[in-house]
Amino acid sequence: MARLADAGAKAAGYKKAMKKHHLLVTFTLLLLVPSLATSQNNRFNDPDQTLQQQFWGKLYAAGGSTFFCDKQFDRKGFLISEGYVYPLVHVRNALRCGTPRQCEKDDRYRQIASDLHNIVPVQSRVEMRRRNAKFEQLAGTSPEGDCGIRESTQFIEPPQRIKGDVARTVAYMVSTYDLPWVGAFAVFRDWNELDPPDDGELTRHNRIVELQGNANPFIREPARMTEL
Repeated sequence: MARLADAGAKAAGYKKAMKKHHLLVTFTLLLLVPSLATSQNNRFNDPDQTLQQQFWGKLYAAGGSTFFCDKQFDRKGFLISEGYVYPLVHVRNALRCGTPRQCEKDDRYRQIASDLHNIVPVQSRVEMRRRNAKFEQLAGTSPEGDCGIRESTQFIEPPQRIKGDVARTVAYMVSTYDLPWVGAFAVFRDWNELDPPDDGELTRHNRIVELQGNANPFIREPARMTEL
């Protein structure tokens, strides 16, 4: 009887050890396989304060160049303001939080509107014309306007040099906050391939990671867009 009990105990111990082994292997595989889920902005949730203290106060404290027109500036002014690559009007529509004033009371909207990855310096007149538009490949159907931007009634095509920047930012917003695409996915996929991250985009991204604490995985690994 003692031998049977001892054998039973050994068998139970073996099963327990194997269960731990399988759990360890599963956990290791999960670490090795990259997830499509991206970490969110969990550091900032006051859009106005984020603009003043983080965006203008730190990220562009020494000036820079505007996103769409590549125009140099020293500081924010009447002609230079902040813009949102993924337009906030489409964020409000997706969240169904109401008017801009009403959405200011929505915690989810405040979090998304405070995400530095989506905020860029722009010329005010350009932002006024394009801030509600979606993105599309318009070459051949619309003439090229200011700063190489093509426009139609509801869409814009950004300059060639930032098409990849736009695609990777939109992909980040879609995958991070479960927002709808603001244009055809195939267009963003093609822009991402045609315009890979350059030194300027990588430098800005790394600085945002330092300030905000989370990365845009599509800048670090552009090929991940094909997995969406």
